[in-house]
Amino acid sequence: MSKESTTIRGKGDESPSINRREQILEAAVVVFAEHGYYRATTAQVAEKVGISQPYVFKVFKNKEELFVAALERSFERIVQAFQGVNASADTLLQEAIRVYELLMETHPNEIILQVQALGIRDGLIRQTMQNGMSKVTSLVGGKFIAAGMPHPEVLVSSFMANGMLCNIAMALEMPELKPKHHPELL
Repeated sequence: MSKESTTIRGKGDESPSINRREQILEAAVVVFAEHGYYRATTAQVAEKVGISQPYVFKVFKNKEELFVAALERSFERIVQAFQGVNASADTLLQEAIRVYELLMETHPNEIILQVQALGIRDGLIRQTMQNGMSKVTSLVGGKFIAAGMPHPEVLVSSFMANGMLCNIAMALEMPELKPKHHPELL
């Protein structure tokens, strides 16, 4: 049985509400990634956690709020990962690429949520995407500027574009689309 198809449970049935919220979010990431926003149901999320659907609504008022929380989590993870990148100007871009590729391996469902969210016209979901992309872009740009890299705005634009291409390649299961990097430019 795959990790993603298992039921997500905490230690015992008396998990504190914060742990239950985390379990619901973990399950939601998997369910949304597997089924897409429109086909996923809160009942599927509840089943994966091993709780009742009304309990999901006790924590999240509706499916949109649950999806937004899962999407925010995916961006928080990216921001945390990039905050931990400390490298010289000579190796910063290469290290940022390495960190993002690792995230794609360890948390692919969160990346899939971002790809899905690009096509959802709901105002709150779109705003969440805009906020997340802005945070990541600002953080990476700040790292490039602090390192004294030439033309940081161009590097950030290329880095973000390559990241989106990586996301598309992963979502389509077409690794041949992944960006190629010239060793002298890293």
